[in-house]
Amino acid sequence: MTVLKVNGRPVEISNRGDRTLATALREDLGLIGVRVSCAEGECGSCTVLVDNKPMTSCLMLAQQAKGKEIVTIEGMANGDDLHPIQQAFIEEQGFQCGFCTPGLILSTKAFLAENPNPTADEVSVGMSGNICRCGAYPYIVKAVLKAAELMDETATA
Repeated sequence: MTVLKVNGRPVEISNRGDRTLATALREDLGLIGVRVSCAEGECGSCTVLVDNKPMTSCLMLAQQAKGKEIVTIEGMANGDDLHPIQQAFIEEQGFQCGFCTPGLILSTKAFLAENPNPTADEVSVGMSGNICRCGAYPYIVKAVLKAAELMDETATA
């Protein structure tokens, strides 16, 4: 077994060296918020944070994550309290079917850590690695801008 740190706690996964991080998270840990759509790293639905950087977990081997901090959508909320990014996506309807939403939320977290006060154009570019097949992009941009606003409010409170 291999030990990874996922959502702030140590967890064990299978030692098979050919397994992707997405597969290990879904199958070994039941973290089904990690979505696999294209399995080619093109759509971003499988995005997780690895040491605070967005990574397409369908392309990363689970063994490569050893010793790194992994955050999935399941690790964003604090109990029943949603993270401000999650709340913003709900308030601004930044999703339709919801399949891409976990990856978008995690990409947003990393994006806002680098650019806490973005413009709409910067958000569009920053989210360009994530595909929404429903075409909710205008709402996604609004959600990211709202998330920046909410996070600024919580930081100054």
